Amino acid sequence: MRAVVVEKWGGPENLVERDVERPEPGLGEVLVRVHAAGVNPVDWKTRASGGLIAWGDVPAVGWDVSGTVEAVGPGVGLFRPGDEVYGMPLFPRQAGAYAEYVVAPARHLAPKPAGLTHVQAAALPLAALTAWQALVDTADVQPGERVLIHAAAGGVGHLAVQIAKARGAHVIGTASAAKHDLVRQLGADEVIDYRTVRFEDVVGDIDVVLDGLGGETARRSVSVLRDGGRLVTLPGPDDVPATPEGQRAVWVLVEPDHHGLREITELVEQGALKPVVDTVLPLHEAATAHGIGEQGRTTGKIVLTVG
Repeated sequence: MRAVVVEKWGGPENLVERDVERPEPGLGEVLVRVHAAGVNPVDWKTRASGGLIAWGDVPAVGWDVSGTVEAVGPGVGLFRPGDEVYGMPLFPRQAGAYAEYVVAPARHLAPKPAGLTHVQAAALPLAALTAWQALVDTADVQPGERVLIHAAAGGVGHLAVQIAKARGAHVIGTASAAKHDLVRQLGADEVIDYRTVRFEDVVGDIDVVLDGLGGETARRSVSVLRDGGRLVTLPGPDDVPATPEGQRAVWVLVEPDHHGLREITELVEQGALKPVVDTVLPLHEAATAHGIGEQGRTTGKIVLTVG
């Protein structure tokens, strides 16, 4: 099969398309014929340095996948060949979604939302599960709470806005001025231009902050939390700031989650959640996709089509 692999750690030019052996499903696994693969910041960060990923014999890349079940291994009762599925298998271990086929544990996948194309579905798993696990599983956002979402037009942020709104929250997003209309359309009640305004000067009494930026942004976010407020940061454990007694800050690393995917599917089918796809490129242009993503100006997601 065709797959994009990392020839050596470094720049996007080190992503190359190769013929590699097609995997076979083992116990509890399914073989998925990939139609589309989502591109995420963790993809280019691990490509650049190897990161903390447990690489196999072939340094493949990518986790977000949408496709059709080709074969099932022993013990699988959830799916049959021909079923359309999507998911984020194996993360943070190597999955190799930039390929014609990928093997995944059956419960790392879920039925693809019927109303979405494979390109749209491939844009969801990692980013939507990150937002869901941060806002719902960790912060337990409740109706009427004030939720501040940084980078609200980005891959995780634009889905987090919709999930928080579906939970009944009052949603405040930060984004550049050119993206304010989109963030409002996604459901934000207020939008702050982070380039011209310090968010802590204009908002306060926040119940939950979702921080996808880390560093100074995470530290400054503590000042806007009310007593009992929760800060969830995504970049890494070093970005968890100290908080006063009565507040909580935590780092969340997304996990494969069959139940979470089904909850996300339900939101999609209710019309409460829809991915924004910024750029669609064929598999062999994975290096171009990474180059675009690394510029940090993407609205929503980048997706690779396969086949």
